Amino acid sequence: MLDIRLIREDVDSVISKLERRGKDFSVLREVKSLDEEKRALTIKVDELKNFRNQKSKEIGKVKAQGGDISPIMAEVSHIGDEITELDNKIKKLDDKIFSTLSAVPNIPRDTIKTGKDETENEELRKWGTPRNFDFEYKAHWDLATNLDILDFDRATKITGSRFVVYKGAGARLERALINFMLDLHTQNQGYTEVFTPVMVNSKTMFGTGQLPKFEEDLFKVKDTDYYLIPTAEVPVTNLYSDEIIDGSKLPIYYTAYTPCFRSEAGSAGRDTRGIIRQHQFNKVEMVKFSKPETSYEELDKLTNDAEEVLQKLGLPYRVIELCTGDIGFSSACTYDIEVWLPSYNAYKEISSCSNMTDFQARRANIRYKENNGSKSEYVHTLNGSGLAIGRTVAAILENYQNADGSITIPEVLVPYMNGLTKIERK
Repeated sequence: MLDIRLIREDVDSVISKLERRGKDFSVLREVKSLDEEKRALTIKVDELKNFRNQKSKEIGKVKAQGGDISPIMAEVSHIGDEITELDNKIKKLDDKIFSTLSAVPNIPRDTIKTGKDETENEELRKWGTPRNFDFEYKAHWDLATNLDILDFDRATKITGSRFVVYKGAGARLERALINFMLDLHTQNQGYTEVFTPVMVNSKTMFGTGQLPKFEEDLFKVKDTDYYLIPTAEVPVTNLYSDEIIDGSKLPIYYTAYTPCFRSEAGSAGRDTRGIIRQHQFNKVEMVKFSKPETSYEELDKLTNDAEEVLQKLGLPYRVIELCTGDIGFSSACTYDIEVWLPSYNAYKEISSCSNMTDFQARRANIRYKENNGSKSEYVHTLNGSGLAIGRTVAAILENYQNADGSITIPEVLVPYMNGLTKIERK
């Protein structure tokens, strides 16, 4: 949620910055007008209440002196109804302002490129070199089917399309990656592990920006206020909703493994084969709560933490900075990490690391306060995948495949695979 004070002070500047996203945000001028009307009515209500209080004191004095209070009562008899009427108008204005601002995204960071879509994102760096195969390599879905470690047909039978059943060494590899990532984040990078519910209420979804704008992307539990989470960012960020954090404890780092659920609305025809785009997938997430002045430093560290996972796995990747037309609704700045997938002959997103500044904190009411008596302020929230597990499995299968169709296990995962060094067809 944007700070209304920014709109009051310079609405044209806010509109100009937001329109770098490629959309029209002139509606904010209406918000400013509604806010001015609301503030004028609020002043009027305060004046009426002060007048009524003064007259109440006068009534008390006249009563004490045995005088006639009826003239004074006549002066204030209408005030209660007038205040109620004005309060109702203020509430309607408040609701309209809130509803409008709820659909307005975060302001992009000034330094990121103005662009229309993903084709204008900027590559920042690369790590590793894509492998040159001396045999005809296969896509991960063919490799996994031949090795009998992923079963797409039975998943479709028991649920539907865009689901998968992991089997044997495939299931073990998925679990190994989860544990490896959590161990790295908690033991080496300073994160505290949490394990949260995978169903949250609408207030929680609103806090991180999924509602109301992106409801079609969510799975809702019928006849409840519960939604299945699209990412652990949602419950973990909201751990501190409606709370004031002790400023001396910032920054706070959390990591969490959860299954994630997405309807993939609007993705028809995209990544239909394999495990790149599923309705249900596993992910290890990193979430940070930071003071405003250090949040971009924390974003760089967060991105490096995600990169370290890929480096230890020996998977080639690149880091790109998203342009204004491609960053998410709640984000002010996002770095995508894309892993090399031979079957695509391209890099594919495996992590998205974002600084939400105070946008989510305002929606979820997450503040911090120093011990020096200063007033509370909104924290900055950050999050990033560390990593998406299914896409990491796909990357390992494709990059570590052998000519005979077997898969070499990355060295760092061997202890998590009970010493297994290669997945072979039994």
